[in-house]
Amino acid sequence: MNAPTDLIALKTRQQAAWGTGDYAVIGTTLQIVGELLAEACDLKTDERVLDVAAGNGNVTLAAARRGCVVTSTDYVPSLLERGAERARAERLDVAFQTADVEALPFADASFDVVVSTFGVMFAPDHAQSAAEMARVCRPGGRIGLANWTPDSLIGRMFKVLGGYVPPPVGVQPPSLWGTEAHVRSLFSGQFSQVMAMPRIFNFRYRSAAHFVEVFRAWYGPVNKAFAAQSPDQAKALTGELVALLESLNRVPDSLVVPSEYLEIVVARR
Repeated sequence: MNAPTDLIALKTRQQAAWGTGDYAVIGTTLQIVGELLAEACDLKTDERVLDVAAGNGNVTLAAARRGCVVTSTDYVPSLLERGAERARAERLDVAFQTADVEALPFADASFDVVVSTFGVMFAPDHAQSAAEMARVCRPGGRIGLANWTPDSLIGRMFKVLGGYVPPPVGVQPPSLWGTEAHVRSLFSGQFSQVMAMPRIFNFRYRSAAHFVEVFRAWYGPVNKAFAAQSPDQAKALTGELVALLESLNRVPDSLVVPSEYLEIVVARR
């Protein structure tokens, strides 16, 4: 029988992984996802919005551009610094605060809308994360999420990485957040309506090798996975990732890989 996973130790390792490289190099390419989620949530001027696991702030900025009162949180301070740089550049007034989505330091019903793009899905305790988001969202408010699906490029990429760095035992995979049934189960009894729409984000790079080069340098989990390999293993991992990307590429002279994600808006009961 496998021993239960130490979630505190796991989270410490995750913080170190996401603090490696510079996720903002990848994250800024995903800005359109934050804009679409802001529209899906039908954000209104002066609404109180909380972005959890905000990374470099894509939906944070989208909400601030719509006149919302935004608090942007993440448990990796260096990621929040990148979001703050972007907010200052656009003269947007945003509050940035280090916080863990599994233990949010806010009172019940503090926010009209709680959002996350490709963030909360990586928290190890799914049920606790959902409970905290629901707790700080006022009755009648909304919870908006963008999560990679299991069959997305990112979902498949993590399956490849799992062959080299086995995922922790007893922890649900992040890509479950990209399934409507799982999200419904997490917010069971706390919503009046769930709207889920599959969407596509296109990753655009010079080539498959270029994609791997960028992700290896800047995307924390990929950076950490490569760092744990011998030279021969790193070469094999590169080959598997390149093969995956080339199998999904839809253009002949560059790299354009569609990656499905699920856009979800939960209406809080």
